[in-house]
Amino acid sequence: MQRNAQFIVAIATAVAAFTAQAAGPDGYPSRPVPIIVPFSPGGDSDNVARIVASRLTERTGASFIIENKPGAGTNIANELASRAKPDGQTLLFGQVTLSINPTLYKNLKYDVRKNFTPVAHIANSPTVLVINQALPVQSVQDLMALAKSKPNALNYGSGGKGTSVHLAGELFTSITGVSMTHISYKGSAPAMTDLIGGQIQMIFDTAPSALDHIKGGKVKALAVSGPKRLTELPSVPTFAEAGVPTFDAPAWYGLLAPAGTPGPVLQWLNQEVEHILHEPATQQKLLQMGAVPAGGSTEAFGDFIQAESDRWRAVIDKNRITSD
Repeated sequence: MQRNAQFIVAIATAVAAFTAQAAGPDGYPSRPVPIIVPFSPGGDSDNVARIVASRLTERTGASFIIENKPGAGTNIANELASRAKPDGQTLLFGQVTLSINPTLYKNLKYDVRKNFTPVAHIANSPTVLVINQALPVQSVQDLMALAKSKPNALNYGSGGKGTSVHLAGELFTSITGVSMTHISYKGSAPAMTDLIGGQIQMIFDTAPSALDHIKGGKVKALAVSGPKRLTELPSVPTFAEAGVPTFDAPAWYGLLAPAGTPGPVLQWLNQEVEHILHEPATQQKLLQMGAVPAGGSTEAFGDFIQAESDRWRAVIDKNRITSD
């Protein structure tokens, strides 16, 4: 009996120690924490968000739950999160659109700088230049030569006007001086369908979206953005290796909180996410999706968002792109 009692006390002490280690500052969180995702369940963003939310729950013993709020180019979710109480009990799974929408949309009901504070940079999804298998080119240089010989004859599709993959195409044409025609679709899936069918010649797509089609041989990848090749596409060169070193167009994912959220809460969340991103199992899951783990401090994430905002503002202004 005494031995059992000692065992129970030991277990209780261990649990208490773990809980004390996992719990956030001042009892945070005091209730389940919704992480608002601006897209429908099952997509790339949702999948990345669920990996992080699941591990946060497992590590801390708190409950981090996904709330999908799609629509209006992510503005519905962004506006909803911007109005949340600044206590860390509501988080936004932020996207590259936070770097695009303030320039693209003229009457937003939120201000990225004033209404949000960075928490953690989770991952980047490189952009892949993907072409129809029948297009007679083997490299980015071949594609550029073909495009220059036939101005505006080649079409590239995107998941919608003003999306990061549309702007990637505009950035590519600006850098290389080629002229191509943009075809806008209502989502990346129909754009990929027409690419496979030969109705369009190429798309600039995020790696998680294009990966299965590339591996399945339905389309051909010519180059991937980022400083190094993707683990899942080792034979596909970077744009720098392909001769376009100034091209970079990552989609990115990160956690943000309403402005005014206490600093200790932000730092605790950042440290927990940082730990998760260094776990081999988490890294493997993200890399298999085509997403590259990021990480870093809250300050570094804020600087990254600002740099991305400057990049896309220049592209939007130069090409006079609007949300209309």
